[in-house]
Amino acid sequence: MTQLTLLCLPYSGASAMVYSRWRRKLPEWIKLQPVELPGRGARYGEPLHTDMRRLALQLAHEIKATLKAPYALFGHSMGALLACEMAHAFRSLGCPEPVALFASGTAAPSLRADYDRQYAEPKTDAELIEQLRTLNGTSEEILANEELMSLTLPVLRADFLLCGRFEPVQRPLLKCPVHVLGGKNDRATTEQLIGWSQETRGSFSVDMLAGGHFFIHEHEAKVLRVIKDQLEVHHRRYSMAASA
Repeated sequence: MTQLTLLCLPYSGASAMVYSRWRRKLPEWIKLQPVELPGRGARYGEPLHTDMRRLALQLAHEIKATLKAPYALFGHSMGALLACEMAHAFRSLGCPEPVALFASGTAAPSLRADYDRQYAEPKTDAELIEQLRTLNGTSEEILANEELMSLTLPVLRADFLLCGRFEPVQRPLLKCPVHVLGGKNDRATTEQLIGWSQETRGSFSVDMLAGGHFFIHEHEAKVLRVIKDQLEVHHRRYSMAASA
C-alpha cells in the first residue's frame, strides 16, 4: 500500500504531541508525522528559534534523508507559516514539493503587517498569559500553575517572535495546491485567508469551520475530513502509478 506522509507543524507554545491523537483517526494510507520543534517535547534541551526561515531550513535538513514522496504539509497558526517555509526549504534542497500544503488558522504571509505587529518585541509573562486567555485555548487552572507556566512561557515568547519578526520575500511561487482552513470566530479575516492563494500557481481552496482560533480541536472530525478528502486524489494517483 502506497502511504502518503503528512508532516504536521504545531502552533505557538505547543509540542508536536498536539497531533498525536490524529494517528488513530486518519486512514492507514496517511502516515502522520508530527514535527517536533527545538526547545519543546523530546527536544526540550535545544535552543529556541526566533527566525522562521532558519528554523524551516534546519527542519528540512533533518527530515530530508528520510522523506519519501508523496508527502503533504499541515500547520496551524504559526505552524502554517512554518509549513509554507518548509515547502520552500525542501525545494531549495532538491526535494520534490509537497502534494499539498494545508495552512490553518492564520493570515497569509503577504498580509501579516498588521496581523503580527504586536509580536515583534518580546512579551512579559503577564502579557503572554493574557494572550493565552484571549485565545480561549488554555484553562484558568493551567494559567495559574506557576511551574507549568515557567516551562511554557519561554517557548511561547520565542514562538511569538518567530511570527512577529517574519517578513515575506519575493521568490518563485509554489506549484502545489494550497488548502486553507479558518475558524468563523477566529481573528484571521476572509481576505487574510484568501491571501494564501498568492503563494502558489496550483489550485486553492478555503474551508471555514465553526469555532475560534482552536477550531482544529473543537471540530477535529471536520478538519480531518477536509485533510483526507483533499489528499485522497493524490493517494489514488500515486497508488495507480505504483501498480502500473
